[in-house]
Amino acid sequence: MRVLIVEDEPGLVEFLRLELELSGVEVDVAMDGETALERARSEPYDLLLVDIVLPGMSGVDLCREVRRFSNVPIMMLTARGAVADRVGGLDAGADDYLVKPFAIEELWARIRAIRRRYEVNGAPFRFGEATVHLDAHRVVYRGQEVDLTAREYDLLLYLLRNVNRTCSRQELLERVWGFQAPGDTNVVDVYIGYLRQKLDPERRYIKTVRGQGYRLEVEET
Repeated sequence: MRVLIVEDEPGLVEFLRLELELSGVEVDVAMDGETALERARSEPYDLLLVDIVLPGMSGVDLCREVRRFSNVPIMMLTARGAVADRVGGLDAGADDYLVKPFAIEELWARIRAIRRRYEVNGAPFRFGEATVHLDAHRVVYRGQEVDLTAREYDLLLYLLRNVNRTCSRQELLERVWGFQAPGDTNVVDVYIGYLRQKLDPERRYIKTVRGQGYRLEVEET
């Protein structure tokens, strides 16, 4: 597991680094948002731990920029307890937040929860007759490997990471394509159609929620 800590408080950085490295985690550190953004663009990480208050670019802005090109899990670290700050981070694309000061046990519990959601342990995700091997970026349908374009795979990945939750077209545009577009654009509908054709021709799992968007619906076990 490789983690990027984005934090400008030296004491907390060393505490987190020590705790993570003792558990076998590879740790990189960025003390400001701009440096973190460059590293996130060029290096593969399994998790970003991001403070909201940073020199220059804020943690919320960093999160929003990272979401333009990556679905890497992001946990916000903040001393602020206000609901608006927490909501701002989540709306920018963060997966979770942790208010400082916190116990290391809670941090690990939240990391484990994120890892389960993102399947970063390599366990395949199955729905219907499709199997997605997230560690190898492979998709198999009815025993045959399926050739997805990069955009199709990114869209599938976002639906997987939000399984059983309705994602609006605008949300999918922002998180998968990385831009905002008029509400009448049909690019999302077209790519949903591609995924259905390749993985769910009977439309049993990739559901249309009329007037809202799309949902990958999988029975939880």
